[in-house]
Amino acid sequence: MKTATTVAQMLVRGSGVILIVLGVLFWTGNALPLIPVHMLLGLLLVLALWTLALLGARAGVNRGLIILAALWGIVVLILGLRQDSLLVGDAHWIIRVLHLLVGLVAIGLAESIGGMSKRAQASGSPR
Repeated sequence: MKTATTVAQMLVRGSGVILIVLGVLFWTGNALPLIPVHMLLGLLLVLALWTLALLGARAGVNRGLIILAALWGIVVLILGLRQDSLLVGDAHWIIRVLHLLVGLVAIGLAESIGGMSKRAQASGSPR
């Protein structure tokens, strides 16, 4: 289980960095043809978050944190897919910032759950 946790964490880290770089490029009006790549990597990040949540649940990580991660992944997907139609016009920057913050929280949740899972596995916690 530790290997699976590490792989999922690395997927979150790698996709997270690329997503942030692409997001900055999009904000500056560059690399817009890469939006589908951004969306695919966002989906990969959410799947890795959910994988970490499942592994964390098996390792005995706090159930509330696991539920939060599962629901947060849904929020990431919905906001990511719908952001173009939210607050269009001059106020759309609010959605862009919200999108960034929601993604950063997803990365943070994944890191937290991954670390807790590894510690629980190392200490021989139940499950």
